[in-house]
Amino acid sequence: MDKPIGFGRKKRLGDLLVDAGVISQDQLVKALGIQKTEKRDMRLGELLIDLGYTDEKQIMKAMCEQLKLPGIDLSTVRIPEEVIKLLQESILRKYSLIPFQFSEKNPNLIKVAMSDPLDIRAMDDVSIITGLQIERYVATPSNIAATIDRYYGNAEALRVAEQYTKEREEQEKAREAEKNDESNVAEAPIVRLLGQIVEQAVHQRASDIHIEPLENQVRIRFRVDGVLHEVMRHDIGLHAALIARIKIVSGLDISEKRRPQDGRATSIVDRQEYDIRVSILPTVYGEKVVMRIAQKKALTMDKRDLGFPDEELDKFNRILSHPNGLILVTGPTGSGKSTTLYTALSELNVEGVNIITVEDPVEANLNGVNQVQVNEKAGLTFSSALRSILRQDPDIIMIGEIRDQETAEIAVKASITGHLVVSTLHTNSSANTITRLADMGVENYLISDSVVGVIAQRLVRRVCPVCGTLKEADEREKKTLGITDPTRRVMIKHPGHKECVRCGGTGYYGRIGVYEIMPINAELRQAINRGDNADELEAIALRQGMKTLRMGAVEYALKGITTVEEVRRVAFEDDDEL
Repeated sequence: MDKPIGFGRKKRLGDLLVDAGVISQDQLVKALGIQKTEKRDMRLGELLIDLGYTDEKQIMKAMCEQLKLPGIDLSTVRIPEEVIKLLQESILRKYSLIPFQFSEKNPNLIKVAMSDPLDIRAMDDVSIITGLQIERYVATPSNIAATIDRYYGNAEALRVAEQYTKEREEQEKAREAEKNDESNVAEAPIVRLLGQIVEQAVHQRASDIHIEPLENQVRIRFRVDGVLHEVMRHDIGLHAALIARIKIVSGLDISEKRRPQDGRATSIVDRQEYDIRVSILPTVYGEKVVMRIAQKKALTMDKRDLGFPDEELDKFNRILSHPNGLILVTGPTGSGKSTTLYTALSELNVEGVNIITVEDPVEANLNGVNQVQVNEKAGLTFSSALRSILRQDPDIIMIGEIRDQETAEIAVKASITGHLVVSTLHTNSSANTITRLADMGVENYLISDSVVGVIAQRLVRRVCPVCGTLKEADEREKKTLGITDPTRRVMIKHPGHKECVRCGGTGYYGRIGVYEIMPINAELRQAINRGDNADELEAIALRQGMKTLRMGAVEYALKGITTVEEVRRVAFEDDDEL
């Protein structure tokens, strides 16, 4: 049995982290001073992370080592129903802890994951409420928050929705008063419901929230790893108030219900700021909302984290090193183009360089970069903004998307006249990108002079590391993987079982980029000048060592990173062969 009380009183978290070498004594003194004067309600661990002195994993590791306590990853644990019922959600969130299992040896002992195992009051309260003794385990605050959300999120959302439905008629008059009382607004049921939905989406790694009115219900779905999953349904009576609240926080016209609207909002979940792009579309049963969630920091990551193999990363670096020219990133919606572009811009964003972007919309704010938001109502289109930008002495120009001939021609001419231009196009492959520019009306000689590299990309889902299973590939799977030897045995990963906690039963967890990088060299320039078609351009690039999207996806499947189904999805243009 765990006996923490005496030890807990002797040692505090700050001293423990100093002893473990995670922070210095000076950093601890500074943090304690800020906590005392400015942020009295913030836990010391959270404050140290906010100040950039450490992170959750370092704190967890130090506590495990110093206190000789085991760590736990709750994303791989299924908590029994009888354990869930022991404590209310409010207690769990207050102390950042969650019981997860009864002890196998002692029925009066409960295993509890804690972000602060030195919190005596938390341990006392849990013991008193449950009538059980505690065995401490250490987990990160975000891991605990996501787990609480997984087991209590829907219940809390349903409770709030029911509360709103009951109070709706009585609160007609009170709602007017709430508009002038910020504290009441923050506590209003519909405000809490929207906050709960966004928080749950973040914890489930959703990229989009869909709020859809049906005949008698409101359906809420999350897009996780590129696939939509239904998470809850509510009474249709909630719909109008929920949409009104979304319009208020995203700066939209609350009275306009007949036209589509687009807006933006921000939300803070687990002390991280998220940017939310809101799109509202009138449908037969009412307005449908799609909220795209992006973490402010997520669009700017290190190049190595994008998933480039070493050889492809070298090609990417060589393309980025050009002082001028046109770099194009291509792929369908949701294939990670924006992340690649922003990562490239962050790499190029150094002192002495003037970077200007034209975007619709601006997806993330970059320090030191001049970002222009397209506004077609005001006459600020991609092409008109580009003409003005060229008079702003830019070194690097980023165009959110080349959509028409005029924008394409300006981009090409800007790249020829000494600027580095990066942009996106919606095409299926690198070679098709060149012919698409020609189809838009750009002359071949201008394309060959301007384009220095094309990157086609897709995102494939990773097999869940917990439930993925190895099986021998059958004949059809071998054919997809390009294996012609019938005697060769190949082991490949398959999605696992539907009871997996880590992936929520989908069999996949996270995504990784597949890239097709085509640097434009002398031979390709000649072929572009001649007007060769996409197949001929691809044949030249393959001779020079280019890997196609399909080849990259096959490599991932053979390494057990993804599945054959994902290979087929990426290589959809070769469907007849699969």
